[in-house]
Amino acid sequence: MTETLPLFADEIVDAPKTEGIKYAGSKQKLLPHILALVRKVKPRTILDGFAGTTRVSQALAQSGYTVIANDIAVWSEVFATCYLLNEYSRAHYAPLLEHLNHLPPEDGWFTEHYGGDAGNGSSPGADGLKKPWQRQNTRRLDAMRTEIDRLTLTSVERSVLLTSLIHALDEVDSTLGHFASYLNEWSPRSYKQLWLKLPAMLSKRATHEVWRKDIFDLLPEVEVDLAYFDPPYGSNNEKMPPSRVRYAAYYHLWTTVCLNDQPELFGKAKRRVDTSDTVGASIFEEFRRNGQGHLIAVEAIRKMLRETKARYLLLSYSSGGRATAEELNAVIAENGHLIEVMELDHKRNVMADMRWTHEWIRDAELPNREFLFLVEKG
Repeated sequence: MTETLPLFADEIVDAPKTEGIKYAGSKQKLLPHILALVRKVKPRTILDGFAGTTRVSQALAQSGYTVIANDIAVWSEVFATCYLLNEYSRAHYAPLLEHLNHLPPEDGWFTEHYGGDAGNGSSPGADGLKKPWQRQNTRRLDAMRTEIDRLTLTSVERSVLLTSLIHALDEVDSTLGHFASYLNEWSPRSYKQLWLKLPAMLSKRATHEVWRKDIFDLLPEVEVDLAYFDPPYGSNNEKMPPSRVRYAAYYHLWTTVCLNDQPELFGKAKRRVDTSDTVGASIFEEFRRNGQGHLIAVEAIRKMLRETKARYLLLSYSSGGRATAEELNAVIAENGHLIEVMELDHKRNVMADMRWTHEWIRDAELPNREFLFLVEKG
């Protein structure tokens, strides 16, 4: 199944169907346009440097490219392993899912910290704090997660089962799509029963790679035709601590589901301590300046583009990011020739094609704009 969107008057772009969770950085709507820009330069190998839920990696792999998927998040590595590296048949997983779905529920660590009673419709647990799931589902989660660790599984089998579990949890949560706070009243979907389904694994067409590394540790080790980067741009709100902006804080529970490490927790949302303001932020989310007065996030982008061993770069950028349009434009110009800029207006959900380097800067001052830059490295 593909989604077909008109891009320009003379071009139709097909985007393969992909799977993902509710995610602040999702590129699902951008996939047809990402693929259109990729096709312009005809690469064979592509690095997805900040893979997230792996929707872009999935689409690239289904389109016939050899993909290197990388992200520092353990749950992203799990997703990428599931979708890019699986070689088992769908029938292989049927008895495993059947077994997990019919385990007797049990009270465990997840129920203690993240399970609430349906009760009168509000979502507190025994400690009076709001919870992301109803107890009926955290008890199933506890049983399934314990059993996954008990079973003898390959890394791929384990990743497929964990991906299925995360998708199932995402379908019965009581959140706005992240785990920095929870809804006051139970969402309608939270009353559904947690039930595992097999992810839509890809037909393997190439030998893909999956990494979980800091991007600056990975770049010296890989050389590709094209690198796609969507770093976690921090908010330009200087009053907002960087780890409160997005990824480490927003998706801490997926990390815990994958690791099952029962970490030390803090705060009303019971976040992992390793996602605290002083620990969990990415350098690309940093809002401070260095000793020379330059934004640390912008310098990180500059270093990343300079050290990438690829002929072409494809860079995503959101208008709410810490880097200003002028600064990002200068960084791109330092590292190569801008072939094309594309802009998505989320409010109108339309794409515009801009051929001139400076034309996009004016629109970047407007809210809810997302840009794609196709660059040939100099």
